[in-house]
Amino acid sequence: MQKTIHKHFCLTTHLPVICGLFLFAAIITACWIPNENDPFFGKTTPPSKDVLRYISGPEPESLDPQVGTGQVEQRIYLALFEGLVEYHPQTLEPIPAIAERWETNADSTEFIFYLRRDAKWSNGEPITARDFVYTMRRGLDPKLASRAAGQAFYIKNAKAFNEGASFVQNAEDGEFLIDKESATQPRLTVPESEKEKAALLKAKPELQAIIEGKNLVPVKAEDIGVEAVNDYTVRIVLSQPVPFFVKILPHNFFRFVPEKAIEQFDRKWTQPGNIVSSGAFRLKKWNPYDEIAVEKNLNYWDAGNVKLKEIYFYPVEEQATVMNLYKAGAIDATYNRSVPRSWLFMMQKKRDYQDAFEASVEYYIINTTKPPMNDVRVRRAFALAIDKKILTAQRRNSKPLSSLIPPGIFFGYPSPAPPEFNPELAKKLLAEAGYADADGNYDANKFPLDEVAITYNTSDGNRFFAEIIQSQWKQNLGLTVPLKNMETKTFISLTTKLEYKGFARFGYVADYIDPYSLLGVFATAEGDNGTGWSNESYAKMLDTANQTLDASERNRLLSEAESLLMSEQPIIPLTTTSTNWLKKPYVKGMYPNALTLHAWKFVYLERDPAKW
Repeated sequence: MQKTIHKHFCLTTHLPVICGLFLFAAIITACWIPNENDPFFGKTTPPSKDVLRYISGPEPESLDPQVGTGQVEQRIYLALFEGLVEYHPQTLEPIPAIAERWETNADSTEFIFYLRRDAKWSNGEPITARDFVYTMRRGLDPKLASRAAGQAFYIKNAKAFNEGASFVQNAEDGEFLIDKESATQPRLTVPESEKEKAALLKAKPELQAIIEGKNLVPVKAEDIGVEAVNDYTVRIVLSQPVPFFVKILPHNFFRFVPEKAIEQFDRKWTQPGNIVSSGAFRLKKWNPYDEIAVEKNLNYWDAGNVKLKEIYFYPVEEQATVMNLYKAGAIDATYNRSVPRSWLFMMQKKRDYQDAFEASVEYYIINTTKPPMNDVRVRRAFALAIDKKILTAQRRNSKPLSSLIPPGIFFGYPSPAPPEFNPELAKKLLAEAGYADADGNYDANKFPLDEVAITYNTSDGNRFFAEIIQSQWKQNLGLTVPLKNMETKTFISLTTKLEYKGFARFGYVADYIDPYSLLGVFATAEGDNGTGWSNESYAKMLDTANQTLDASERNRLLSEAESLLMSEQPIIPLTTTSTNWLKKPYVKGMYPNALTLHAWKFVYLERDPAKW
């Protein structure tokens, strides 16, 4: 999820020109129009040392790879931490990392990973299979409350442990009951919380007789299907066939974290002086809202092939400032979405502009737990009243999107065709929902405007979209929905707790190249869902699809699930984009890929212009 914040600061340590640039960035941006005849934008003099200076976007939420879920954090995690496998820098397919090889059984329910004997933590201690077991148990522990824990729910008993569930056991013979409603028939579980258990029994009263007189045994961390066979062999057992499971494992949730440091320093373990990391780089310093500096980890198993000595991540977000710093040669590369839309016509001709198809969506989430948006007719009406072509008219790298899955990214996926722009149908639906006059015609004055708003995390692009959508709803529905903006950290908390009214802006980039990476966000009401919506039929459709080994049939089933999602309309898809960022011609090994994630160990500086 791409996140944004609004914060001004001054970078002085490695960028002495930046303070001055900040003073006049806003003034001169309008005058700095790219020269059409130059192949590159701005200075192209490589740094004298192997140091990469990178604009990373907003201040990261956390340096703990099992806490942060945004792209901003993911890019930093790729420097500090490594998993069993890593992203290929171009294709994003999984390649060997701490695991040098792996194998799977015939139905993709069990995976064996063989770890390198020379993998070490940044403090020189060996990395073992037991470290991965700890990482998984810690990430899935309900006490951590990781929003990314759902990435691991394919693993046997992972979901049950994370949700604090209990197995149902016969008191007489000690046998555990099987969940006969599940296609894979794992052990039957019920919530440990009395409140949640009561809600489940109310929804499924037949369970009361089944669990009557039975023992309820809490699911423990040891029940999770992750095992250290020996010091250098990890076995992962899944609850169902998942042929694409290895594609998920480069995600930051699965990157090794250090048990000793975490046990010693608790939540302060990511602070400089405390942190121990597993990746190609280690933390050198972290000045919040200023810079994060990492340096080459000499204990990294592949340190001989890591060319960069240091990387400086700068949390700058304002596009004007980013462009000025890049033009002046004060930085070497920028995060995605950094080029102003008004400059795209010119900048897309430059050789340092990075353009590629992207597995990303921008959408509005809807708080389905509060009226009036708890009525599907109201949700559908607001969706039908947006002409998405207007949204993308001034964005050269955006396309209108009517469903969740962007077309052209996932090979063989048949996108459903939900209803398009139709304000008359929208008014009819609102009238049916009760917002009508005595004759049954839609009456905008009946709608409770004080119960809705468009909430967004502060940025020019988010405000631009919000104002256009506000204008369209005014024109098409006669409703002026108020706008509300806030800093990202506050925004994340607000949407996670469902404390917003009406609509909130979200962007999501797939965690791996598969449709389920996006569809799975709405499999439960928790995590990054943000809408409060869940649907048992939808979750079962996804499960059925993911138990289907035939790729074509699986895609068809996933598409059917997406059709159900869009008919319920807990979100309003808006646009999908191509990548939009810059890197100097001397920066090599850093590619525009569908997730804009960079395995930094492959990045280097080429000082010979003949090789640019």
